[in-house]
Amino acid sequence: MSISDRQLEERKMRQDRILSGALEVFKSKGLEKATMDEIASESGFGKATLYYYFHSKEEVFAAILENGWETLWTSLEPVISGNEGPRQTFVNVLLKIAENAKNRPGLFEFLFNAPKLMQFESQPWKKYQHRMYGTIQGLLEDGIREGEFPKLDSQLLFKAMGGLFMGLVLMGDRKEPVSARDVEELINQLITDPTKAE
Repeated sequence: MSISDRQLEERKMRQDRILSGALEVFKSKGLEKATMDEIASESGFGKATLYYYFHSKEEVFAAILENGWETLWTSLEPVISGNEGPRQTFVNVLLKIAENAKNRPGLFEFLFNAPKLMQFESQPWKKYQHRMYGTIQGLLEDGIREGEFPKLDSQLLFKAMGGLFMGLVLMGDRKEPVSARDVEELINQLITDPTKAE
């Protein structure tokens, strides 16, 4: 018997509700102190439903990360496949990340701040994270080659990304949407040409 589209949609909605509820629990309690009872309660389901989808809080935690990074990565595809130059594409990518952060600030803060010390045997979200970082590094390298970014070590530029992302997440808290000018200012603060700093 095949599963109908409606059943698949309902399953996805239930999983989304569980992940949203769990995000709130993890943000207030942390992974160590969170319990499956609290996750079930926060998402409005019984434990049976929760256990049907996830068999541990670690699995729920990993699912939030995978889901979040996959959604972010997917949203960037149309931007990356556009016909703009590297710097403009880079700005557009950051604008898209800022838009995502504005829509779900709690989730994005979690994605970029989730405990780095978490030891998971499998880290399925890493494939989206690595693709995204690889694409961004590629844009920086193309931009340096074409003279659109200062001639810095792309690894060094890449290290500035953490600051860029957190800046965008914080910008997402504002009322008005983040503009290209805001992003350019952020880039200029973090990526400055050392030869001009003299």
